[in-house]
Amino acid sequence: MANVGPIKALGPIIQLAYLPSDFDATLKYWTETIGVGPFYLMENVQLGEMKYRGEPTASVFSIAIAYWGDIQIELIRVENDAPSIYTGEYGVKDRLHHVCIFVESIVQARQACAAIGAEVLVEGKVGDSGEVIYVDAGGGPGHLIELLQPMAGFEGLFQMIKDAAKDWDGSDPLRTL
Repeated sequence: MANVGPIKALGPIIQLAYLPSDFDATLKYWTETIGVGPFYLMENVQLGEMKYRGEPTASVFSIAIAYWGDIQIELIRVENDAPSIYTGEYGVKDRLHHVCIFVESIVQARQACAAIGAEVLVEGKVGDSGEVIYVDAGGGPGHLIELLQPMAGFEGLFQMIKDAAKDWDGSDPLRTL
């Protein structure tokens, strides 16, 4: 049996993320056509100590998260034009933007990425105890991987969003956190 690739060995994909050109229309598509929801909106997110390609950046974005079974669906809205994976060559719209894997150790994730020559595009702090990196493992724009070591307490938040999706009746499709 072949060795498991270093990225797959970190864990399963838990999220599919999109950067729509029309956030509201995309939200309507996911909730009304597909039936995924409710989405929970976190506005004006800014990672702590955020860097894009090694340089500090003040990128601000909003995200809406819902669950389709065990998979998180994330819709991203860019709030400024600071350098990031949401602007420039990596700001691909209206198709899969990135996938996310939860990791127990961001250090291990960095080692796995280094082993395959993946470029760390974004790095930053999530809350007071979490960290995240977004990498290009060679597929280029539209094929990014987010490796997230969640901050303490995120499990409860994500479980609440997942539970809300189980018997969702279509009401209140966008809820603000």
